[in-house]
Amino acid sequence: MSVSEDENQPLLTNGKYQVSKGTPNSKNINEPTSSFEQGMNHRENSCLILPCENQDAVKINLPSPEREEARLPSEICKTVIAFWFMFFNLVLNLTCLAIVHDRVPDRSKYPPLPDIFFGVFSSADWALDVSEIIIITSVWSSLLIIFFHRHRFIVLRRIFLIMGLLYFFRSITMFVTQVPVASITYYCSPKKNNTTPILIVKRVLHLLSGFGLSINGQHTFCGDYIYSGHTVILTMTYLVINEYTPRRCWILHWAFWCASVTGIFMVLLSRGHYTVDVVLAYFVTSRVFWIYHTLANNHFLKKSYWCSTKVLLRYSFCLS
Repeated sequence: MSVSEDENQPLLTNGKYQVSKGTPNSKNINEPTSSFEQGMNHRENSCLILPCENQDAVKINLPSPEREEARLPSEICKTVIAFWFMFFNLVLNLTCLAIVHDRVPDRSKYPPLPDIFFGVFSSADWALDVSEIIIITSVWSSLLIIFFHRHRFIVLRRIFLIMGLLYFFRSITMFVTQVPVASITYYCSPKKNNTTPILIVKRVLHLLSGFGLSINGQHTFCGDYIYSGHTVILTMTYLVINEYTPRRCWILHWAFWCASVTGIFMVLLSRGHYTVDVVLAYFVTSRVFWIYHTLANNHFLKKSYWCSTKVLLRYSFCLS
């Protein structure tokens, strides 16, 4: 394909063109038709060679590819701070339980509150162990998947902050209101007439040694009802897997969803919690998770104005 003298328009609209030398019909074309094309002429980019019918070639300058995804720093120091934030609120949560245990209404005088789930399904003590086995499996599976995530430290930092907030909220709701024990067969340690600081510390260490689970026999204190910690963990594992794994892993998403629903059902079946505890736990966990990720993905919230504030939630967004 030769270039005739009557053809004054360029082949394309992105600037500088040049026909290769060495043939009688070769001709240099350097006539950009707009200011945009003039701005593109100074760029030294890769070229595309198009063969012509009479062995002529046209050299077209193309813009270099640009990286669309910004690099995200790991910032391990922030992840460590977020972990200690979660651990502090976990200890606060267990401290409230150690205090509340002596304030729980006497089971011999105050029966369990009326509950629609309790009226439909019979109690099964073994169901609590099943629920905690599901929790242990889901948590370790989630940690393994996060370990292979590209931005594992960012994901862990967000999980630590959200869990810290949830433990903090649960400490408040647990401390302000005590309800009768939901199960008539669950073992509760004897109450003490005088709750001393040393006794509280011993109880907290006792609970920490068992990771707050009943399956290992370390959780023998009653009163941690509003809201359900089992439901918080089960809901968080599903939300994390659903958020930070590819959409094509829909089988994995459904597996964690089924595990979470089954674990929550087993908690209610064992009378480990009232239904209102489960409903509140799901609502608070899902709202905090979705609101946090919505705000954390907004670049405006990561500016210095927001990071300089002293509000707890805004500070946590700055660490994201």
